[in-house]
Amino acid sequence: MIVRRFFEPQLAQASYLIGCAACGEAIVIDPNRNVDTYIKAAAAENLSITYVTETHIHADFLSGSRELAARTGAALLLSDEGDADWKYAFARESRLIRGGDRITVGNVRIDVVHTPGHTPEHLTFLVTDGAVADAPIAAVTGDFIFVGDVGRPDLLERAANIKGTMEIGARTLYRSLQAFNHHEDWLQIWPGHGAGSSCGKGISAVPHSTLGYERRFNWAFKTKSEAEFVDAVLAGQPAPPTYFATMKRMNKEGPRLLGKAFAADGGAEAHAPRKDDGELAAMIARGELVIDTRSAAEYAAGFLPGTINLPITNSFVTWAGWLIPYEQDFYLLLGQGAESRLAELVRALALIGLDGVGGYFASSALTAAAQELPLGRIPQITVAELAKMRGDHVPVVIDVRADSEWQAGHLPAAVHVPLGRLRDRLAELPKGQPLVMQCAAGGRSAIAASLLRRLGFTDVSNLVGGYHAWVDAGLPTAV
Repeated sequence: MIVRRFFEPQLAQASYLIGCAACGEAIVIDPNRNVDTYIKAAAAENLSITYVTETHIHADFLSGSRELAARTGAALLLSDEGDADWKYAFARESRLIRGGDRITVGNVRIDVVHTPGHTPEHLTFLVTDGAVADAPIAAVTGDFIFVGDVGRPDLLERAANIKGTMEIGARTLYRSLQAFNHHEDWLQIWPGHGAGSSCGKGISAVPHSTLGYERRFNWAFKTKSEAEFVDAVLAGQPAPPTYFATMKRMNKEGPRLLGKAFAADGGAEAHAPRKDDGELAAMIARGELVIDTRSAAEYAAGFLPGTINLPITNSFVTWAGWLIPYEQDFYLLLGQGAESRLAELVRALALIGLDGVGGYFASSALTAAAQELPLGRIPQITVAELAKMRGDHVPVVIDVRADSEWQAGHLPAAVHVPLGRLRDRLAELPKGQPLVMQCAAGGRSAIAASLLRRLGFTDVSNLVGGYHAWVDAGLPTAV
């Protein structure tokens, strides 16, 4: 048996290729849209991808299952579990599978187990290397069991706005865990996500585990009753990004096929056309959305009013999903030397279905546009400067961190509006007063400052070092 794990850091997402060396066939479970990764890995192992499947209808990324099946001719296997609301709209393109079914890939047996709770149709795949064993070595658990955590059951209600499903999902998840708990301690757990994913609240960075280890150390296996589990699993879950609802819908209806043009060696669709430097000022003037991908420091020192700053970091895709409208085309403004990363950025955005990159501007376009549009600047305020401010000119601090961070401690008199909800909660911001954006260390608040500037707020600053710097300076906090 051949096993390859793939991990996409932008999504903290794992997928798996499992093959039989003797027969030259393989199955891919939970692929993302960068399907060339799987095709090349299979070729390197002299395998043909004959099956493609997924554990459930994903919310945090756009599935590559349909794309990979179309590119390779593999059979597409999709869950037929769950109620009518959670059936795949493109099921006619697939073979439907349910708990109790078996997929055979040469000597490898993959048994399908229905494990609802995170979603009603969720499946887990038990993997047995039939050449040497008569019992499963591992379970590909998707968003059912993580290392140190379990999949959250609240997304259907909190992200997809399906009311009344949160507690039902939590109770169902508890029963799925109890039903799964009879397997041997040695059973390896190969989860669908690692630390950094919004699909759980305490997922470990450790890539895999065993059921025996999780029984001993995973909080979910140590709860003493269904009621205790329900309370615990629903408490403290991070706010799901707004794009999760869009992902659910797109994955249910069937992601758009990109084709070979999107491959790493593909053409314009993967790389986006370069726009003429002279077009940038006019585009901004007519309200086109331009994403400035330079660092927060570069942006603050001189930016084109109307742009939004999304620096190229591991959080780039997440904040793009929060802040870029899916129905609107947009353009990327690249910093010095960043053109070599263009294809990487376009494919990263496609991971969550943001295919509307109309083109890109090289760094030279900033200089050209500055001849027509005066550059703006975002003042940077230190915690020492903020602490000394008195009287009528004290700005209002807007804390853009997550709910859990705010509840653990915040600056006195700060106003809490998480970054992902900022556009929708502008009415909560004080009018006619200077604003200082603040997060944990200064990254999210810099994005927030750029967004407010685009939305017409003029007196906006950024707190250098954020809450951490405030605490390190020994300044008072509130809870």
